Amino acid sequence: MFTMKTVQKIGLSASMEAVVRTAPLLSHVGPMRHAAVWAGERYIRFARNGINQDTSSLPGVIADRTEFGQVILHMADQIFSGWLSPNVLRCLLENFVDGIMLGGNRPAIDRFFEQNRTYPPGFLTIGPGKTCNLHCTGCYASAGPASEKLGWATFDRIITEASTLWGVRFLVITGGEPLAYRSDGKGILDAVEKHPDIFFLMYTNGTLINDAVAERMAALGNLTPAFSVEGWRKRTDERRGVGVFDKVVAAMRRLRRAGVPFGISLTATRHNAEEILSDEFIDFFFEEQGALYGWIFHYMPIGRSFTLDLMPTPEQRIWMWKRVWEIIHQRHIFLADFWNHATLSDGCIAGGRARGSGYLYIDWNGAVAPCVFVPYSPVNIKEVYARGGTLNDIWNNPFFADIRTWQEGYRKGEGNWLAPCITRDHHRDLRHLIARHEPEPSDEEARKALQDPDYARGMEEYDIAYQVLSDPLWQKCYLQPNGRGNGREKSLPERFVSPDEHKKHNR
Repeated sequence: MFTMKTVQKIGLSASMEAVVRTAPLLSHVGPMRHAAVWAGERYIRFARNGINQDTSSLPGVIADRTEFGQVILHMADQIFSGWLSPNVLRCLLENFVDGIMLGGNRPAIDRFFEQNRTYPPGFLTIGPGKTCNLHCTGCYASAGPASEKLGWATFDRIITEASTLWGVRFLVITGGEPLAYRSDGKGILDAVEKHPDIFFLMYTNGTLINDAVAERMAALGNLTPAFSVEGWRKRTDERRGVGVFDKVVAAMRRLRRAGVPFGISLTATRHNAEEILSDEFIDFFFEEQGALYGWIFHYMPIGRSFTLDLMPTPEQRIWMWKRVWEIIHQRHIFLADFWNHATLSDGCIAGGRARGSGYLYIDWNGAVAPCVFVPYSPVNIKEVYARGGTLNDIWNNPFFADIRTWQEGYRKGEGNWLAPCITRDHHRDLRHLIARHEPEPSDEEARKALQDPDYARGMEEYDIAYQVLSDPLWQKCYLQPNGRGNGREKSLPERFVSPDEHKKHNR
Protein backbone atom coordinates (compact mmCIF):
# COMPACT_ATOMS: atom_id res chain seq x y z
CA MET A 1 0.00 0.00 0.00
CA PHE A 2 1.15 3.55 -0.77
CA THR A 3 1.59 5.22 2.67
CA MET A 4 3.22 8.31 4.17
CA LYS A 5 6.19 6.14 5.19
CA THR A 6 6.56 5.16 1.54
CA VAL A 7 6.54 8.84 0.61
CA GLN A 8 9.33 9.48 3.11
CA LYS A 9 11.39 6.58 1.75
CA ILE A 10 11.27 7.91 -1.79
CA GLY A 11 12.80 11.19 -0.72
CA LEU A 12 10.20 13.66 0.57
CA SER A 13 12.15 14.29 3.76
CA ALA A 14 15.38 14.83 1.84
CA SER A 15 13.68 17.36 -0.41
CA MET A 16 12.53 19.64 2.42
CA GLU A 17 15.35 22.11 1.73
CA ALA A 18 14.08 22.53 -1.82
CA VAL A 19 10.55 23.01 -0.54
CA VAL A 20 11.70 25.68 1.88
CA ARG A 21 13.60 27.50 -0.86
CA THR A 22 10.67 27.44 -3.29
CA ALA A 23 7.97 28.24 -0.69
CA PRO A 24 8.01 32.02 -1.34
CA LEU A 25 7.49 31.37 -5.05
CA LEU A 26 4.75 28.82 -4.37
CA SER A 27 2.94 31.29 -2.11
CA HIS A 28 2.48 33.70 -5.01
CA VAL A 29 1.53 31.20 -7.70
CA GLY A 30 -2.15 30.49 -7.16
CA PRO A 31 -2.68 27.72 -9.77
CA MET A 32 0.38 25.82 -8.54
CA ARG A 33 -0.76 26.10 -4.94
CA HIS A 34 -4.29 24.93 -5.71
CA ALA A 35 -2.96 22.06 -7.81
CA ALA A 36 -0.88 20.92 -4.84
CA VAL A 37 -3.95 20.94 -2.60
CA TRP A 38 -5.95 19.05 -5.23
CA ALA A 39 -3.18 16.43 -5.47
CA GLY A 40 -3.12 16.12 -1.68
CA GLU A 41 -6.85 15.54 -1.55
CA ARG A 42 -6.51 12.84 -4.19
CA TYR A 43 -3.79 11.17 -2.10
CA ILE A 44 -5.97 11.26 1.04
CA ARG A 45 -8.90 9.67 -0.79
CA PHE A 46 -6.60 7.04 -2.30
CA ALA A 47 -5.00 6.28 1.07
CA ARG A 48 -8.41 5.99 2.72
CA ASN A 49 -9.48 3.31 0.26
CA GLY A 50 -6.34 1.37 1.12
CA ILE A 51 -6.79 1.79 4.86
CA ASN A 52 -10.38 0.61 4.70
CA GLN A 53 -9.10 -2.78 3.57
CA ASP A 54 -7.46 -3.15 6.97
CA THR A 55 -10.12 -4.83 9.09
CA SER A 56 -8.35 -3.78 12.29
CA SER A 57 -9.18 -0.12 11.61
CA LEU A 58 -12.49 1.39 12.71
CA PRO A 59 -14.46 2.76 9.74
CA GLY A 60 -15.68 5.90 11.50
CA VAL A 61 -12.23 6.71 12.86
CA ILE A 62 -10.75 6.41 9.37
CA ALA A 63 -13.49 8.70 8.05
CA ASP A 64 -12.75 11.31 10.73
CA ARG A 65 -9.02 11.30 10.02
CA THR A 66 -9.57 11.45 6.28
CA GLU A 67 -11.85 14.44 6.64
CA PHE A 68 -9.49 16.24 8.98
CA GLY A 69 -6.60 15.50 6.64
CA GLN A 70 -8.39 17.53 4.01
CA VAL A 71 -8.78 20.33 6.55
CA ILE A 72 -5.02 20.35 7.08
CA LEU A 73 -4.48 20.59 3.32
CA HIS A 74 -6.78 23.57 3.08
CA MET A 75 -5.00 25.19 6.01
CA ALA A 76 -1.75 24.66 4.09
CA ASP A 77 -3.36 26.42 1.15
CA GLN A 78 -4.02 29.41 3.41
CA ILE A 79 -0.45 29.32 4.72
CA PHE A 80 0.94 29.49 1.16
CA SER A 81 -1.41 32.27 0.10
CA GLY A 82 1.33 34.88 0.58
CA TRP A 83 0.38 36.76 3.73
CA LEU A 84 2.78 35.16 6.23
CA SER A 85 6.17 36.69 6.95
CA PRO A 86 9.10 34.84 5.29
CA ASN A 87 10.50 33.77 8.66
CA VAL A 88 7.17 32.31 9.75
CA LEU A 89 6.84 30.37 6.51
CA ARG A 90 10.37 29.02 6.85
CA CYS A 91 9.84 27.97 10.47
CA LEU A 92 6.54 26.28 9.70
CA LEU A 93 8.19 24.20 7.01
CA GLU A 94 11.37 23.40 8.91
CA ASN A 95 9.87 22.79 12.35
CA PHE A 96 6.33 21.67 11.78
CA VAL A 97 6.42 19.85 8.46
CA ASP A 98 9.94 18.45 8.48
CA GLY A 99 10.25 18.14 12.24
CA ILE A 100 6.80 16.86 13.19
CA MET A 101 5.09 15.38 10.15
CA LEU A 102 8.26 13.76 8.81
CA GLY A 103 9.61 12.35 12.03
CA GLY A 104 11.16 15.09 14.17
CA ASN A 105 14.47 14.55 15.94
CA ARG A 106 14.91 10.89 15.02
CA PRO A 107 18.10 10.17 17.03
CA ALA A 108 16.41 11.31 20.26
CA ILE A 109 13.20 9.44 19.49
CA ASP A 110 15.05 6.26 18.57
CA ARG A 111 17.20 6.48 21.69
CA PHE A 112 14.09 6.84 23.88
CA PHE A 113 12.50 3.86 22.13
CA GLU A 114 15.57 1.68 22.69
CA GLN A 115 15.46 2.48 26.39
CA ASN A 116 11.69 2.22 26.95
CA ARG A 117 10.33 0.11 24.05
CA THR A 118 7.82 2.81 23.30
CA TYR A 119 7.90 6.31 21.85
CA PRO A 120 8.28 9.50 23.91
CA PRO A 121 5.56 12.09 24.41
CA GLY A 122 4.97 14.24 21.35
CA PHE A 123 5.00 17.58 23.16
CA LEU A 124 4.94 19.39 26.50
CA THR A 125 2.62 22.04 27.90
CA ILE A 126 4.36 24.48 30.24
CA GLY A 127 2.85 27.24 32.35
CA PRO A 128 6.04 29.09 33.32
CA GLY A 129 4.32 31.84 35.31
CA LYS A 130 1.08 32.24 37.27
CA THR A 131 1.01 36.00 36.80
CA CYS A 132 -1.83 37.34 34.67
CA ASN A 133 -3.06 40.86 34.04
CA LEU A 134 -6.68 39.60 34.03
CA HIS A 135 -8.74 37.84 36.70
CA CYS A 136 -11.19 35.67 34.76
CA THR A 137 -14.10 33.96 36.47
CA GLY A 138 -13.58 30.20 36.67
CA CYS A 139 -9.96 30.28 35.46
CA TYR A 140 -8.69 26.68 35.44
CA ALA A 141 -5.29 27.93 36.60
CA SER A 142 -6.57 30.31 39.29
CA ALA A 143 -4.15 32.75 37.68
CA GLY A 144 -3.79 36.33 38.78
CA PRO A 145 -1.36 38.78 40.39
CA ALA A 146 1.02 36.19 41.82
CA SER A 147 4.80 35.88 41.83
CA GLU A 148 4.86 32.09 41.42
CA LYS A 149 6.98 31.15 38.40
CA LEU A 150 9.67 28.88 37.04
CA GLY A 151 13.11 30.44 37.11
CA TRP A 152 14.58 31.07 33.67
CA ALA A 153 17.24 28.37 34.06
CA THR A 154 14.62 25.73 34.90
CA PHE A 155 12.26 26.87 32.16
CA ASP A 156 15.04 26.81 29.59
CA ARG A 157 16.30 23.42 30.74
CA ILE A 158 12.82 21.88 30.38
CA ILE A 159 12.60 23.07 26.78
CA THR A 160 16.12 21.85 26.02
CA GLU A 161 15.49 18.40 27.49
CA ALA A 162 12.17 18.05 25.67
CA SER A 163 14.13 18.51 22.45
CA THR A 164 17.25 16.47 23.23
CA LEU A 165 15.65 13.60 25.19
CA TRP A 166 12.27 13.27 23.46
CA GLY A 167 12.84 14.85 20.06
CA VAL A 168 10.06 17.39 20.66
CA ARG A 169 9.62 19.96 17.88
CA PHE A 170 6.33 21.44 19.14
CA LEU A 171 5.68 22.97 22.55
CA VAL A 172 2.66 24.65 24.15
CA ILE A 173 2.94 27.64 26.48
CA THR A 174 0.09 28.53 28.81
CA GLY A 175 -0.24 30.42 32.07
CA GLY A 176 -1.19 32.71 33.68
CA GLU A 177 -0.61 35.04 30.79
CA PRO A 178 2.56 33.90 28.97
CA LEU A 179 3.54 37.41 27.88
CA ALA A 180 3.48 38.53 31.53
CA TYR A 181 6.21 36.03 32.46
CA ARG A 182 9.61 37.52 33.38
CA SER A 183 12.63 35.87 34.99
CA ASP A 184 16.23 37.07 34.98
CA GLY A 185 15.15 39.83 32.62
CA LYS A 186 13.85 37.32 30.07
CA GLY A 187 10.38 36.51 28.79
CA ILE A 188 8.52 34.08 26.55
CA LEU A 189 9.81 35.60 23.32
CA ASP A 190 13.37 35.14 24.55
CA ALA A 191 12.67 31.42 25.03
CA VAL A 192 11.18 31.25 21.53
CA GLU A 193 14.26 32.96 20.12
CA LYS A 194 16.68 30.64 21.94
CA HIS A 195 14.98 27.50 20.58
CA PRO A 196 14.44 28.05 16.84
CA ASP A 197 14.18 24.29 16.26
CA ILE A 198 10.88 24.20 18.19
CA PHE A 199 7.56 25.65 17.06
CA PHE A 200 5.61 27.20 19.95
CA LEU A 201 1.88 27.62 20.42
CA MET A 202 0.97 30.17 23.09
CA TYR A 203 -2.46 30.51 24.70
CA THR A 204 -2.93 34.19 25.43
CA ASN A 205 -5.55 36.74 26.42
CA GLY A 206 -4.06 38.95 23.71
CA THR A 207 -4.09 42.20 25.64
CA LEU A 208 -0.28 42.51 25.80
CA ILE A 209 0.35 42.16 22.06
CA ASN A 210 1.31 45.61 20.84
CA ASP A 211 2.99 46.54 17.54
CA ALA A 212 6.49 45.81 18.84
CA VAL A 213 5.49 42.37 20.13
CA ALA A 214 3.78 41.53 16.83
CA GLU A 215 6.83 42.57 14.82
CA ARG A 216 9.14 40.51 17.00
CA MET A 217 6.90 37.45 16.60
CA ALA A 218 7.09 37.89 12.83
CA ALA A 219 10.88 38.15 12.97
CA LEU A 220 11.20 35.03 15.13
CA GLY A 221 8.81 33.00 13.01
CA ASN A 222 8.34 30.02 15.35
CA LEU A 223 5.44 31.15 17.54
CA THR A 224 1.69 31.26 16.99
CA PRO A 225 -0.71 32.81 19.54
CA ALA A 226 -4.13 31.31 20.25
CA PHE A 227 -6.47 33.99 21.57
CA SER A 228 -8.88 33.05 24.35
CA VAL A 229 -12.41 34.30 23.74
CA GLU A 230 -15.68 33.29 25.39
CA GLY A 231 -18.04 34.35 22.60
CA TRP A 232 -19.07 37.77 21.36
CA ARG A 233 -18.06 41.03 23.05
CA LYS A 234 -20.67 40.88 25.83
CA ARG A 235 -19.84 37.37 26.97
CA THR A 236 -16.06 37.77 26.64
CA ASP A 237 -16.02 41.04 28.54
CA GLU A 238 -18.29 39.64 31.26
CA ARG A 239 -15.73 36.97 32.08
CA ARG A 240 -12.45 38.64 31.15
CA GLY A 241 -13.05 42.34 31.77
CA VAL A 242 -14.53 45.34 29.97
CA GLY A 243 -12.78 46.07 26.67
CA VAL A 244 -10.94 42.74 26.38
CA PHE A 245 -12.84 41.63 23.26
CA ASP A 246 -11.86 44.78 21.37
CA LYS A 247 -8.24 44.42 22.50
CA VAL A 248 -8.21 40.86 21.11
CA VAL A 249 -9.52 42.04 17.75
CA ALA A 250 -6.94 44.84 17.68
CA ALA A 251 -4.14 42.33 18.43
CA MET A 252 -5.36 40.13 15.58
CA ARG A 253 -5.15 43.11 13.26
CA ARG A 254 -1.54 43.74 14.31
CA LEU A 255 -0.59 40.11 13.70
CA ARG A 256 -2.19 40.11 10.25
CA ARG A 257 -0.15 43.18 9.30
CA ALA A 258 3.02 41.55 10.62
CA GLY A 259 2.34 38.20 8.91
CA VAL A 260 2.00 36.08 12.08
CA PRO A 261 -0.46 33.15 12.03
CA PHE A 262 -2.88 32.98 14.94
CA GLY A 263 -5.89 31.04 16.13
CA ILE A 264 -8.61 31.14 18.73
CA SER A 265 -9.14 29.15 21.92
CA LEU A 266 -12.77 28.67 22.95
CA THR A 267 -14.03 27.45 26.31
CA ALA A 268 -17.45 25.91 25.80
CA THR A 269 -19.95 26.07 28.67
CA ARG A 270 -23.61 25.18 28.83
CA HIS A 271 -24.34 28.89 28.30
CA ASN A 272 -22.21 29.72 25.25
CA ALA A 273 -21.94 26.48 23.23
CA GLU A 274 -24.43 27.57 20.58
CA GLU A 275 -22.93 31.07 20.36
CA ILE A 276 -19.32 30.03 19.71
CA LEU A 277 -20.37 27.51 17.04
CA SER A 278 -22.79 29.78 15.20
CA ASP A 279 -22.14 30.61 11.56
CA GLU A 280 -21.85 34.30 12.43
CA PHE A 281 -19.17 33.68 15.06
CA ILE A 282 -17.19 31.34 12.81
CA ASP A 283 -17.44 33.84 9.95
CA PHE A 284 -16.18 36.68 12.11
CA PHE A 285 -13.05 35.00 13.43
CA PHE A 286 -12.08 32.73 10.56
CA GLU A 287 -13.18 34.78 7.54
CA GLU A 288 -13.01 38.40 8.70
CA GLN A 289 -10.21 38.24 11.29
CA GLY A 290 -8.18 35.53 9.57
CA ALA A 291 -7.80 32.95 12.35
CA LEU A 292 -5.98 29.95 10.94
CA TYR A 293 -7.15 27.40 13.50
CA GLY A 294 -9.38 26.99 16.54
CA TRP A 295 -9.26 24.85 19.69
CA ILE A 296 -12.36 24.03 21.70
CA PHE A 297 -12.02 23.24 25.39
CA HIS A 298 -15.04 22.18 27.41
CA TYR A 299 -15.36 23.91 30.75
CA MET A 300 -13.90 21.63 33.40
CA PRO A 301 -14.84 22.07 37.08
CA ILE A 302 -11.36 22.82 38.44
CA GLY A 303 -9.52 25.98 39.39
CA ARG A 304 -10.99 29.22 40.65
CA SER A 305 -14.65 29.01 41.77
CA PHE A 306 -15.14 25.58 40.22
CA THR A 307 -18.71 24.44 39.62
CA LEU A 308 -20.33 21.54 37.80
CA ASP A 309 -23.12 23.82 36.63
CA LEU A 310 -21.02 25.35 33.83
CA MET A 311 -20.12 22.08 32.11
CA PRO A 312 -21.92 21.54 28.80
CA THR A 313 -24.70 19.04 29.42
CA PRO A 314 -24.35 15.55 27.90
CA GLU A 315 -26.95 16.55 25.30
CA GLN A 316 -25.05 19.71 24.44
CA ARG A 317 -21.84 17.77 24.12
CA ILE A 318 -23.44 15.44 21.56
CA TRP A 319 -24.78 18.46 19.73
CA MET A 320 -21.29 20.02 19.72
CA TRP A 321 -19.83 16.81 18.28
CA LYS A 322 -22.24 16.97 15.40
CA ARG A 323 -21.99 20.72 14.86
CA VAL A 324 -18.17 20.88 14.77
CA TRP A 325 -18.00 18.06 12.24
CA GLU A 326 -20.57 19.94 10.13
CA ILE A 327 -18.31 22.99 10.15
CA ILE A 328 -15.28 20.88 9.25
CA HIS A 329 -17.09 19.05 6.45
CA GLN A 330 -18.81 22.06 4.92
CA ARG A 331 -16.09 24.69 5.33
CA HIS A 332 -12.79 22.82 5.83
CA ILE A 333 -11.97 24.94 8.87
CA PHE A 334 -9.38 23.66 11.34
CA LEU A 335 -11.56 23.50 14.46
CA ALA A 336 -10.51 20.81 16.94
CA ASP A 337 -12.52 19.79 20.01
CA PHE A 338 -10.24 18.15 22.58
CA TRP A 339 -13.00 15.92 23.97
CA ASN A 340 -15.15 15.23 20.91
CA HIS A 341 -12.22 14.63 18.54
CA ALA A 342 -10.42 11.85 20.38
CA THR A 343 -10.84 9.75 17.23
CA LEU A 344 -8.04 11.88 15.77
CA SER A 345 -5.65 11.08 18.62
CA ASP A 346 -6.46 7.49 19.65
CA GLY A 347 -8.22 8.74 22.78
CA CYS A 348 -6.82 10.48 25.86
CA ILE A 349 -3.30 11.92 25.48
CA ALA A 350 -2.59 12.72 29.16
CA GLY A 351 0.21 11.30 31.27
CA GLY A 352 2.89 11.49 28.57
CA ARG A 353 1.06 8.83 26.63
CA ALA A 354 3.11 6.41 24.59
CA ARG A 355 2.91 6.09 20.82
CA GLY A 356 4.29 9.59 20.37
CA SER A 357 1.24 11.83 20.71
CA GLY A 358 0.90 12.30 24.46
CA TYR A 359 1.97 15.12 26.74
CA LEU A 360 2.64 16.19 30.32
CA TYR A 361 1.86 19.53 31.95
CA ILE A 362 4.35 21.48 34.08
CA ASP A 363 3.11 24.48 36.06
CA TRP A 364 4.83 27.58 37.49
CA ASN A 365 5.69 25.83 40.76
CA GLY A 366 7.37 22.94 38.94
CA ALA A 367 4.50 20.54 39.67
CA VAL A 368 4.14 18.00 36.86
CA ALA A 369 0.60 16.78 36.18
CA PRO A 370 -0.76 14.30 33.65
CA CYS A 371 -2.93 16.98 32.05
CA VAL A 372 -3.86 20.63 32.41
CA PHE A 373 -7.27 19.42 33.61
CA VAL A 374 -5.95 16.85 36.10
CA PRO A 375 -4.47 19.13 38.78
CA TYR A 376 -2.75 16.39 40.79
CA SER A 377 1.02 16.10 40.71
CA PRO A 378 3.13 13.16 41.91
CA VAL A 379 6.45 14.86 41.25
CA ASN A 380 8.06 18.30 41.08
CA ILE A 381 10.59 18.98 38.36
CA LYS A 382 12.63 21.29 40.59
CA GLU A 383 13.16 18.44 43.05
CA VAL A 384 13.98 15.99 40.25
CA TYR A 385 16.58 18.37 38.84
CA ALA A 386 18.03 18.91 42.32
CA ARG A 387 18.54 15.12 42.57
CA GLY A 388 20.27 15.03 39.18
CA GLY A 389 17.27 13.62 37.32
CA THR A 390 15.75 14.52 33.96
CA LEU A 391 12.42 14.55 32.14
CA ASN A 392 12.84 10.82 31.59
CA ASP A 393 12.64 10.22 35.35
CA ILE A 394 9.43 12.22 35.45
CA TRP A 395 7.92 10.28 32.55
CA ASN A 396 8.64 7.03 34.40
CA ASN A 397 6.68 8.09 37.51
CA PRO A 398 4.24 5.31 38.55
CA PHE A 399 1.18 7.62 38.54
CA PHE A 400 1.79 8.61 34.93
CA ALA A 401 2.64 5.02 34.02
CA ASP A 402 -0.67 3.79 35.45
CA ILE A 403 -2.57 6.42 33.47
CA ARG A 404 -0.86 5.20 30.32
CA THR A 405 -1.78 1.63 31.23
CA TRP A 406 -5.40 2.70 31.69
CA GLN A 407 -5.36 4.41 28.28
CA GLU A 408 -3.96 1.35 26.56
CA GLY A 409 -6.47 -0.93 28.26
CA TYR A 410 -9.34 1.33 27.25
CA ARG A 411 -8.12 1.42 23.66
CA LYS A 412 -7.55 -2.32 23.38
CA GLY A 413 -10.82 -2.99 25.16
CA GLU A 414 -12.59 -1.21 22.31
CA GLY A 415 -13.59 1.69 24.50
CA ASN A 416 -15.86 4.45 23.26
CA TRP A 417 -13.57 7.23 21.96
CA LEU A 418 -16.44 9.69 22.16
CA ALA A 419 -15.88 9.38 25.92
CA PRO A 420 -12.07 9.49 26.18
CA CYS A 421 -11.39 11.69 29.20
CA ILE A 422 -10.20 10.06 32.41
CA THR A 423 -11.19 13.19 34.35
CA ARG A 424 -14.73 13.75 33.16
CA ASP A 425 -15.80 10.55 31.39
CA HIS A 426 -14.19 8.06 33.79
CA HIS A 427 -13.92 10.05 37.00
CA ARG A 428 -14.16 7.02 39.27
CA ASP A 429 -11.17 5.44 37.53
CA LEU A 430 -9.16 8.63 38.05
CA ARG A 431 -10.04 8.70 41.74
CA HIS A 432 -8.89 5.13 42.13
CA LEU A 433 -5.51 6.06 40.63
CA ILE A 434 -5.28 9.15 42.84
CA ALA A 435 -6.05 7.05 45.92
CA ARG A 436 -3.37 4.53 44.91
CA HIS A 437 -0.58 7.05 44.24
CA GLU A 438 -1.64 10.03 46.38
CA PRO A 439 -0.36 12.80 44.07
CA GLU A 440 -0.31 16.28 45.57
CA PRO A 441 -3.18 18.63 44.58
CA SER A 442 -1.75 21.49 42.53
CA ASP A 443 -3.71 24.11 44.48
CA GLU A 444 -6.24 24.47 47.28
CA GLU A 445 -9.19 24.31 44.88
CA ALA A 446 -8.02 20.92 43.60
CA ARG A 447 -7.74 19.72 47.19
CA LYS A 448 -11.30 20.86 47.93
CA ALA A 449 -12.63 19.07 44.86
CA LEU A 450 -10.91 15.84 45.90
CA GLN A 451 -12.48 16.02 49.37
CA ASP A 452 -15.99 17.01 48.22
CA PRO A 453 -18.37 14.00 48.00
CA ASP A 454 -20.92 16.05 46.06
CA TYR A 455 -18.28 16.85 43.45
CA ALA A 456 -17.40 13.18 43.03
CA ARG A 457 -21.04 12.15 42.86
CA GLY A 458 -21.85 14.85 40.31
CA MET A 459 -18.93 13.90 38.07
CA GLU A 460 -19.87 10.21 38.16
CA GLU A 461 -23.51 10.99 37.38
CA TYR A 462 -22.35 13.06 34.42
CA ASP A 463 -20.23 10.14 33.21
CA ILE A 464 -23.19 7.77 33.26
CA ALA A 465 -25.56 10.21 31.56
CA TYR A 466 -23.08 10.89 28.77
CA GLN A 467 -22.26 7.23 28.25
CA VAL A 468 -25.96 6.48 27.77
CA LEU A 469 -26.07 9.01 24.93
CA SER A 470 -22.68 8.42 23.34
CA ASP A 471 -22.35 4.63 23.41
CA PRO A 472 -25.08 4.01 20.79
CA LEU A 473 -23.54 6.70 18.56
CA TRP A 474 -20.12 5.13 18.89
CA GLN A 475 -21.52 1.76 17.89
CA LYS A 476 -23.52 3.09 14.95
CA CYS A 477 -21.32 5.87 13.61
CA TYR A 478 -17.84 4.42 14.15
CA LEU A 479 -17.99 0.65 14.22
CA GLN A 480 -20.30 0.10 11.26
CA PRO A 481 -19.03 0.56 7.67
CA ASN A 482 -20.24 3.89 6.28
CA GLY A 483 -22.06 4.49 9.54
CA ARG A 484 -20.55 7.80 10.49
CA GLY A 485 -22.33 9.97 7.94
CA ASN A 486 -25.66 8.19 8.27
CA GLY A 487 -25.48 8.35 12.04
CA ARG A 488 -24.79 12.06 12.12
CA GLU A 489 -27.43 13.02 9.63
CA LYS A 490 -30.25 10.74 10.73
CA SER A 491 -29.89 9.95 14.41
CA LEU A 492 -28.81 13.24 15.97
CA PRO A 493 -30.87 16.30 16.92
CA GLU A 494 -30.90 19.00 14.28
CA ARG A 495 -30.96 21.83 16.77
CA PHE A 496 -29.29 22.90 19.96
CA VAL A 497 -30.62 21.50 23.26
CA SER A 498 -30.78 24.43 25.67
CA PRO A 499 -30.13 24.07 29.41
CA ASP A 500 -33.82 24.78 30.12
CA GLU A 501 -34.90 22.03 27.73
CA HIS A 502 -32.39 19.70 29.33
CA LYS A 503 -33.82 20.36 32.82
CA LYS A 504 -37.38 19.90 31.56
CA HIS A 505 -36.47 16.62 29.86
CA ASN A 506 -34.85 15.22 33.02
CA ARG A 507 -37.56 16.14 35.52
